[in-house]
Amino acid sequence: MSDTMDTVRPLEASRAKRLKAETNETHGRLDQAIMAGRPFESRERYARFLAVQHQFHRDIDALYSDPVLDGLLPDLAGRRRFDDVSQDLGDLAIEVPAPATEPAFGADPDIPTALGWLYVAEGSNLGAAFLIKEAAKLGLSETFGARHLAGAPEGRGLHWKTFTAALDTVELDEAEEARMMEGAKAAFRRVHGLVTENFP
Repeated sequence: MSDTMDTVRPLEASRAKRLKAETNETHGRLDQAIMAGRPFESRERYARFLAVQHQFHRDIDALYSDPVLDGLLPDLAGRRRFDDVSQDLGDLAIEVPAPATEPAFGADPDIPTALGWLYVAEGSNLGAAFLIKEAAKLGLSETFGARHLAGAPEGRGLHWKTFTAALDTVELDEAEEARMMEGAKAAFRRVHGLVTENFP
């Protein structure tokens, strides 16, 4: 990231709010695609939803142990959900899906792009408050089959606000801001593609 303070763009609105505004249309299309797949109609359909979640969290798993990101974002390791998704698959005796591609991030991620992807991942946990209620109708819970949808001990709202407050303070120049924004859009597109694959 930039070492020069004079290239940092003044922020008219919070970064999280700008990300939300820029990705609103893409996010809306994704939500519609997920619900059109009727993932909570049966455990069989929910298994397809878990496959989507497993691949996405596999894509970003390396980010949660990245030392640079850990220095920028609070309790990053504690926000990791890949193991929870894997346990959910095990709870329902579902075979772990074979990976279709290499994970999106390796050992040396582009930090601004990674921030965009993490914004999407953290935002999905905020929205999972609705999903876990739907999962409960299938006999699933925070301790069986829907672990990855569980809220944080301090509550979803505070967990999200802590993340966005830290995200807003990261110093990025204009080019880095653009990479972060594109990272968020790419993450939404990635999940949408996975939904299309698993809910034909």
